[in-house]
Amino acid sequence: MPRSPSSPAFWRSPLRHPWFTSVLGIVLLGGITVMFVTGLLSYAAYNPGLSPVNDMTPDKGLLGFYLFSWPTGPHWLYRLTQGVHVTLGVTLIPVLLAKLWSVVPKLFALPPARSLAHALERVSLLLLVGGALFEFTTGVLNVQLDYLFPGSFYPLHFYGAWVFFAAFVTHAVLRVPTAVRNLRHLRDELPPEASELVSPDPAEPTVSRRGALGFVGGGSLLLFATTAGRSFDGPVRETALLAPHGGPEPGSGPSAFQINKTARSRGISATETSAEAWRLVVEGRGRPVRLSRDELLQLPLHSAALPIACVEGWSTSDQHWRGVRLRDLARLVGYERAPDVLVESLQRHGAFRRAALRDNQVRDPDSLLALFVNGAPLTPDHGFPARIIVPAAPGVLNTKWVARMTFGDL
Repeated sequence: MPRSPSSPAFWRSPLRHPWFTSVLGIVLLGGITVMFVTGLLSYAAYNPGLSPVNDMTPDKGLLGFYLFSWPTGPHWLYRLTQGVHVTLGVTLIPVLLAKLWSVVPKLFALPPARSLAHALERVSLLLLVGGALFEFTTGVLNVQLDYLFPGSFYPLHFYGAWVFFAAFVTHAVLRVPTAVRNLRHLRDELPPEASELVSPDPAEPTVSRRGALGFVGGGSLLLFATTAGRSFDGPVRETALLAPHGGPEPGSGPSAFQINKTARSRGISATETSAEAWRLVVEGRGRPVRLSRDELLQLPLHSAALPIACVEGWSTSDQHWRGVRLRDLARLVGYERAPDVLVESLQRHGAFRRAALRDNQVRDPDSLLALFVNGAPLTPDHGFPARIIVPAAPGVLNTKWVARMTFGDL
C-alpha cells in the first residue's frame, strides 16, 4: 500500500470522479455568486462612505466601493437580502465540504506545478480552500453569536470575502469549461487515467455517486429546514432549531419579538432611563435642544409597520412602531431639508454605540424615533425610552437607548 498522499493510489475512494466533483462545483458556482452579491448588498446597507462610525475597515481602498446610498424601500429589502445570504451560506456547508473532500488528492499532487496555468490553478486552489474555510467558519460563528475570532467580525469577513472571491473567480475561469465537459458525459465514460481524481486502485464501492450526491443534498436540506425559519414568525420560527433566534417567541404580549442585546448586557440602568434623568439631546444649526420623553410625546406622532432584520440573518415580521419622525427632529434644530444624522446611544460598550444614517433615510416618512411598539411603550430591552427605526436598515443602525442626535452633513 502506498504511504505517501502524493501517490494517486493513496486515495482509494471510488466516489472521486470528475463528474461528481463537477456537479458539486456547478452548485457552488451559482450559490457562492449569489452569496457574494448579497454580501456586497449587506455592505452597502451600512452606507460605508457615510461616516467612519459605520465602517471601521482599515485601508480598504478600492475594495470599499459601493455604488449607491442604501434605499429605504421596499421596507423588507434588508430582511430579504441578508436572510438569503446567511441561509444560503449555511445550506451550502455540506456541498462545500463534499467538494473539498472530492479534490483533496490534488492538494498533494506532485510536481506542484507542471505549467504556468497549472501553477495558477494550484495557487487559486489553496487560496480558495483557505478562504472558503475562513469565510464559512467566521460566518457560522457570527450567526451563532460566538465571537471567538480575534478582532472585529466586520473587517475580518470583509477582507476574507475578497481573498476568497478572487481565488474563486480565478479557479472558476480555469475549471468551469472542464466541469461543463465532464457533466456532458455519463459517470463511467471518462477513463480513470483521464483525471488525477480517479484512483488507479479504487476500493469496493458502498454507495453510488448519485447516492453520495443525495446524501449531500439531504444534509443541505436538513440545514435549510432547521435554519431558515428564523427569518419568519409564528410556528415556522420554531423549526429553526440550529439558530439562536429560533424556537418560540420570547414571552407574550406586544413586545414579544426577538432581540439581540438586552439592556442589562449593555449596562443600561433603570435610573438613567427614568423620566427624571433621561433627556434626548438634539443638535444641528445653532443651540442644542433637550427633550424629555414627555416633551417628545407632545410632538406630532406617526406610525409605521417595519421589521427588524439583523446581519446574523434573523428577522421579525412587521412590528407597529409609533414615534416622532426623524425629519421633524431635524426641523427642530434648523433644517427644513433633513441632512445626515449621527445617533449616539446610552450604552457604553459594544459595537455600534454610535451609528450614522444617510439623509434619504432621515427624510423617509416612516423613519422614526420610536416611543411605542405594538401599542405599548418600549420595554428596556427594546430600547426604552426611545430608539431609532428606519425602513430597510440593518438592525445595528436602529439604535436603541438613544441619548444624542447630531444632524448635519457627515
